[in-house]
Order: sequence, then C-alpha cells, then structure tokens
Amino acid sequence: MNAVRLQRELREYAQSIGIDKIGFTTAAPFRELKNRLKRQQELGYQSGFEEKDLEKRTEPARLLDQAESIIAIAIAYPTKIENAPKGKKNERRGIFCRASWGTDYHIVLREKLALLEQFIYERVPEAKLRSMVDTGELSDRAVAERAGIGWSGKNCSIITPEFGSYVYLGEMITNIPFAPDVPLEDECGDCRLCLDACPTGALIQGGQINAQRCISFLTQTKTTIPEEFRAKIGNRVYGCDTCQTVCPKNKRKHNLHRTETFEPDPELAKPLLQPILQLSNRQFKEQFGQVAGSWRGKNPIQRNAIIAIGHFKDESAVPMLNNLLQEDPRPVIRGTIAWALGEISSEASKQAIDAALVTEQEPDVRAELLKARSNWKEKVGELRK
Repeated sequence: MNAVRLQRELREYAQSIGIDKIGFTTAAPFRELKNRLKRQQELGYQSGFEEKDLEKRTEPARLLDQAESIIAIAIAYPTKIENAPKGKKNERRGIFCRASWGTDYHIVLREKLALLEQFIYERVPEAKLRSMVDTGELSDRAVAERAGIGWSGKNCSIITPEFGSYVYLGEMITNIPFAPDVPLEDECGDCRLCLDACPTGALIQGGQINAQRCISFLTQTKTTIPEEFRAKIGNRVYGCDTCQTVCPKNKRKHNLHRTETFEPDPELAKPLLQPILQLSNRQFKEQFGQVAGSWRGKNPIQRNAIIAIGHFKDESAVPMLNNLLQEDPRPVIRGTIAWALGEISSEASKQAIDAALVTEQEPDVRAELLKARSNWKEKVGELRK
C-alpha cells in the first residue's frame, strides 16, 4: 500500500479511536539524547527505573529489524476533579498526581496502539511493528518531540499547543517509511516558573532533572525517604504535579474530558489517609489496582500516607500509628511512623515513641525514634515559650 495514503488514513483513524495527537518521525538514532543520558548517568541523576542500555534507548534499529519510522501518539487527560472531596480534621486526605487518575494509562494507550497495529496489518500484512508505552526502551518524550507532538519543556514534560503538558505518550516503531513531521518550536522562552517552583530543586536547569530529588520519583521508591524531603512531600501519596500546575501553557487550558476511562474517581484520586494503612495486599489491589500509581504495590503508598499524616499533624491517627509501630514487620513503615509521631508532637505520640524505644531492635528504626523524641521535645519547648 502507498505509504502516503496509509499515513493520511492513520491520522484519520487515530482521531476516530480517541487518540488526540499523532505524529511521525524517522527511526534514525537519537544522538543528542544519547549524550544527555550519558551525562545524566555520570551525574547520578537517573531514577534507576530506566532501561540501562543506552544503545537500546537511542537506536530504534536495535529494537526492530529494518526500522524506518516511528509513530508517536498522545492522549490528553483531565486536570480537575468534579465534586472533589475535602479533607477535614480527623479525616485527612492524600492526593494522587493527575497522571494516576482514572484507568492506568499504560493499559489505555496499549489498547490504542494495538488498534493502530491492527489497522496497519490489515493494509500491510507484511509490516513489522513494535509498540511501547512508558516502560519501553525508547524515550517517549524524545520520540514525541521529534515527531512534532510538542516541544520538550523546561519541566521535562512534552508541552503541546492544544493540551499543554497534560498528555500521555506512546510510540510504535515500524519498517514502513512514513514522511516525518516537523518538530515544533520551543515556546518556553525565558520563563522559569517550573524551575523556581519545584519543591526540592530537582529541576537543575531547563530540560534537566535530578530524579533522585524529584518528589514524583521519591513517592515511587520502596526505601526510607530521606528526611530532608519528607515535609516537602506534603500530602502527596503518589507523584507530583507542581512543575505542571505552575506552567503558563497549562493555565490557559480548559479542563479536558476527552477520554472517559481517564475520568477520576474522587475517592481514589483524593483518598482518606488512615484507611490506606489498614489495607491488605488484596484489598489494595481491589481498591487501587486499576490506577497507574499502584504499580509499585501498597508499601510505598502506605509509607507516603504516613508522611501525609505527619504533614497534617493528625492526632487522631496516633492510636493506629502506635499499633503499627508495635506490630508491623516492615522497618521502613515503622521508621516513617516514628518521624510522623515526632511531627504530631502530642502527649500520646510521645508515649508511643517511648514505648517503641523499649522494644524496637532495628537500628535504623531506633535512630528514627530517637530523632522523633528529640523533635517532640523541641516542638513542646517552642510551644511553652
């Protein structure tokens, strides 16, 4: 089939199945990206979730024999919750980032890409195709940028003229020689709102991020979160939107409701914190299993919920925290509880800390308890002045 005609038909078909933007680029190596990734590795700025083989990340021909083109897609997602529940005293709530509202985008975009694959195979049975979303070897942002979906903003997100940066990305490598689209001009200019607003200074400069300081990354880790970041995490139980919410290109966009499956369940997007701590693995999967933020399991979400409780200084949570501190087998959870009790700084939290110091054997947890005890004394001393 004629590639020009197929390309035109693909654009039309993509729109008909709910893909908001589609672009095409060559399968040539991403040489500039490779240099940037090497520099990221040298500086220790990577998250560790990335594909480690830089050749695979930057050379599409290593991923598909006879690769000629890459098809990039983008789907916009909502930015506001209708009738959002509000937290109140003794019923504090956390927040999942917007990219984890509704059905897991990995599932939705893979379904869209599968439909595109089927469309191509029906017209070119001998076509070679390989699709990926987020967890594939290629950089979704680099592909989308070169395919004209949007420009790479200083906040390290793809910014589209139509939908701002609130878009999910995916791509498909193929041996069909499609005509490449023209990349868009960078419109960030001298704006640096995202760099200045980042709570932890993770955005080093425009387009460069230290993932080890990024709240979005930190909330996905399974280890103890360094103390310097805990207060800055606030009530985020997964992800962070700050560098997007301050972006002028997003502020001018309407709240988009284009894909029904991305509509947020208010009780999942802004969940009550204390009930999260009581969930078993099965219950967690039943409640949160269909959202993107569940991919690391319940442990990081529960740890983050404890940090959020400490952020709110929620005294009503002390009995539950005390029980977990005495009974939970996970040192990361117990150590985080110690910090939260120190932040709450009530008489009940002091008693919980003191009781745990009698029985706790894990050195790291004991260190957290001792710091929490000291923190409690400092806060009480300040109140008495």
